[in-house]
Amino acid sequence: MNKLHLLFAFFLFTAFFMMNSSVLAQAEPVLYFCESYGRNGEVGVSDRFTTGYLTVMVKCDYALDLEDVSVQFDKYNDRNGKFEYYKNFSYVVEPDMNYVFFAKNDESDLKFEEPGFYRVFLLDDADRTVASALIEIIHK
Repeated sequence: MNKLHLLFAFFLFTAFFMMNSSVLAQAEPVLYFCESYGRNGEVGVSDRFTTGYLTVMVKCDYALDLEDVSVQFDKYNDRNGKFEYYKNFSYVVEPDMNYVFFAKNDESDLKFEEPGFYRVFLLDDADRTVASALIEIIHK
């Protein structure tokens, strides 16, 4: 039964991208993930990771014009076939930023404790979606 859920999630992920054919990665904010961000930039960019801490990246061709934002995780519930709220972290960014990363700090841990599929959103101060992405977390 677990393989059936994985197959369903794969088809859901594929269908999402097929229906959203007008997405221009360089024109609209893009949200993606990496293991960490440091002096040499992004390390380990992927959409599949093991449990633990991750860095959420957002890149855009223009200034995001945001100040108060949040990063929200919704986890896919196998029992009811729906994504459900998992957790949310608040941040303050500069309006002129077009490339920003959200990582573990004193206020948030951006930690995925449980394996599964997650929708991750960058939300503005009115909780409107600025960018989003899907990620799969597997056991270590």
